[in-house]
Parts: sequence; structure tokens; C-alpha cells
Amino acid sequence: MRTPLVMGNWKLNGTKESVATLIKGIEAAADAATNVEVAVCPPTIFIEQVANLVANNSIEFGAQDVSTNVEGAYTGETSPVMVKEFGAKYSLVGHSERRQYHNETDAVVAAKFVAIQTHGLIPVLCIGETLEERETNVTTTVVETQLKAVIDVAGIDALENCVIAYEPVWAIGTGKVATSEQAQDVHAHIRTWLAEQSKVVAEKVQILYGGSVKAASAKELFSQADIDGGLVGGAALMIEEFVGIIEGAK
Repeated sequence: MRTPLVMGNWKLNGTKESVATLIKGIEAAADAATNVEVAVCPPTIFIEQVANLVANNSIEFGAQDVSTNVEGAYTGETSPVMVKEFGAKYSLVGHSERRQYHNETDAVVAAKFVAIQTHGLIPVLCIGETLEERETNVTTTVVETQLKAVIDVAGIDALENCVIAYEPVWAIGTGKVATSEQAQDVHAHIRTWLAEQSKVVAEKVQILYGGSVKAASAKELFSQADIDGGLVGGAALMIEEFVGIIEGAK
């Protein structure tokens, strides 16, 4: 059985005060959900604070993005080695906002995936289609292409030690919501496609749903056969909502 994973992506949000309040607000629920892994991805500047706050509870944490470079003349970048030094477990890679606003191609995402994994972090590989791609019925082609870009560089076995997050871009912050059936259909296709290359990988890899998960929808979403938890955006910044999502994953 795959362990459910509920991961909060805080994006560009937070203050020292709000970070402390949020971690303290969710730690009891995270500790009580012994069959669910809970993790947060704060802005890089708060990673040390989060590391200290989660030292005595069960919450894991990761970065929202890292560089392919370990060190050197790369102003503004953060190395995966630096993130790992603070005790991080994960790093997101290929998030739709990185692809859109920072022009990250599939090739860049693949290179970052390798860097993350090489330096001891677990990549959370984000894939998903835009509204235009959904409406032109190329969703499966898009997710296969995004996965294949990583597999071509890292190999299929690398996906045994990663997390996949399916995020329909059209359902993030737009008010549009994918039904649990729509989400399950894509998750099932991803797992079936992976199984054609490695049944071990397909059975083991956690596939999270990342399309505006809310407490009210979490239980139904997570009850689907191929949805192993959620990559949570805005709701991860609200204690009651995030706790409800954790509860929904039990």
C-alpha cells in the first residue's frame, strides 16, 4: 500500500510569525495521522525556521525549487545540497508556475530532477495540462511527454524514488474544479502508462493531485484508487483547511 502524502506548497507567502503559527496549528493533526505523511514546502528563506519548528514533530519539509548547480557564480540560486543540509526531504520540480513564469522547459525540469535526486532529495515532479490542452483533448499526450522527458534523462527506475504531482493547470486558482472522476481518470492513465515500462515503479510511486484541493473535497479525492494524496496550494496556508485535508487522507 502506498502511504498517502499531503504536501503544502506555500508559494510566495509567509512571514516569520505566520510560519510559526501555521506549523504549530497543524502539528497535532500531522502527528495524529499516523498513516499519512504531511509535508510543507516554504519559500527558501523560511527553510531553516521550518526545520527548527518541525524538529520534534512528524512534519517533513522541502524546497519549492532548486538549481541544477551545487555551487558557483549563480546569483540568486539555491543548491539542492544547501537545502539538504537543513534536513529537507523533498523538492518540487516542474511546477506549472515555474514552467510558465520562468520558462522552464521539459529539458530544464529533467535536469533539475536529476540534480535533486543526485543530492539526496526526493523530487516531486509536477505535470499537467493547460485549459487549452484539456479542451483539445491532448491531456494524456501532455503528461506522457512531460514524464518521458525525465525518463529519457534519468531512466524509468529513477521514478521509483520520486513523487508525481498531477496538477491540471486549468484548475489552479481559476475557480474551475476537476471532479474526482476526472482526476482519477488522469491518475489511472499515468499509472497505466508507467506500468508499460515498469510495473514496480507504477505500483510504488505516489501520484498526488494538485488542482485546488480543499478540505471539503479531500476525502472523496483521496478515496480514488490512484490518487495518493494532494499537493495543496492556497488551502495549505489556512490551518483549518489544511487540517481538514490531512483528516481526509486518513
